[in-house]
Amino acid sequence: MVQTQKSNKRAVVAMSGGVDSSVAAALLARDGYEVVGVTMRLFNAPNENVARLNKSCCSVEDVEDARAVCRKIGAKHYFLNFEEEFQKHVVDYFVGEYERGRTPHPCLACNDRLKFEFLVRRAESMDADVVATGHYARIREDAGEFRLLAGVDPLKDQSYVLYTLSQRQLRKLALPVGDYSKDEIRDVARELGLAIADKPDSQDICFIPDGDYNRFIEPRLKRKSPGEIVDIEGNILGEHDGIHGFTIGQRKRLPVVNNTTRPLYVTEIDPESGRVTVGPAESLMKTRLFASGVNWISGTPPVDQIRVEARIRYNGRNAPASVRALSHGAEIEFDEPVRAITPGQAVVFYDGESVVGGGLIESSLPERISSSVNRNTAVSLTGEAVVSA
Repeated sequence: MVQTQKSNKRAVVAMSGGVDSSVAAALLARDGYEVVGVTMRLFNAPNENVARLNKSCCSVEDVEDARAVCRKIGAKHYFLNFEEEFQKHVVDYFVGEYERGRTPHPCLACNDRLKFEFLVRRAESMDADVVATGHYARIREDAGEFRLLAGVDPLKDQSYVLYTLSQRQLRKLALPVGDYSKDEIRDVARELGLAIADKPDSQDICFIPDGDYNRFIEPRLKRKSPGEIVDIEGNILGEHDGIHGFTIGQRKRLPVVNNTTRPLYVTEIDPESGRVTVGPAESLMKTRLFASGVNWISGTPPVDQIRVEARIRYNGRNAPASVRALSHGAEIEFDEPVRAITPGQAVVFYDGESVVGGGLIESSLPERISSSVNRNTAVSLTGEAVVSA
């Protein structure tokens, strides 16, 4: 097991009631920290029975589980109301992105604004030395610079949703479970006598416990953008009542008659005209994209084009790519085509196990005349010249 240095420092731990955040709190308490558990009230579940049956978080049962863990480890527990912040920065953002024909990632918004901005501020008012969460990722300090690393368990790694962290935040943050696999975390929970050791993982979006996105989004839309559904040649195949019902790569529930022998997928969504384009699977394969709101973990963007492994979805794979930092974002070009570049999702850059940075996908870019990756010389993070094949 990974040990931390004994101290009398205070740690505020974001506790959802799940096994990961509970073990994070217990490990810090065992290693000498004065632990203060904080469970954030994010929304008022309209039907608590639904939330209990669904494997989501934030139910009354989850709050009681967090309290029970704090009692077990001798920690204080607070239940803080973040409903207003959650509504503005997560729910409104979530609905607004679908309204614009984009596909949001609410966990990114929740982490960025609530856990690592508002919660850190609250923690400072509690005289906390460190804020901790149950994310599967790691932080290492090297010559005064903090690095964000992937968790050791590749199946549970959550570094993708942490790319927005700054050096200031990394300095105050602890991720105690990142050095463990999920099975090891459950073993630690049993060793420490925590009743939540075998509690199922959270699934789905916490504020949509029944999983019906459209039913949640529809009454919250400020406007709808109906339009035509066309094929890649522009032939009209049907109509729809709003782009909020589509996402890039979608195959199911397309209101068109497919007269071909091949399945159709959503390949493009135009928020201005409301036009949704569908096509065969190969139409989803792209090599270039533009990302906005790019954060560089080091705090400084690279001067030259760099080589990275890039990921465009949470459960996706890393793929070799070149990244060129711009004043307003970054251009990313993959060595080989990747499937379904989706506006609203994140693209995250890795150098081995280290997170270099990331941003929000705005759009795919036109393919170069050559189908292969550009042959310009790029520079690796170590400063070594790398010539693309």
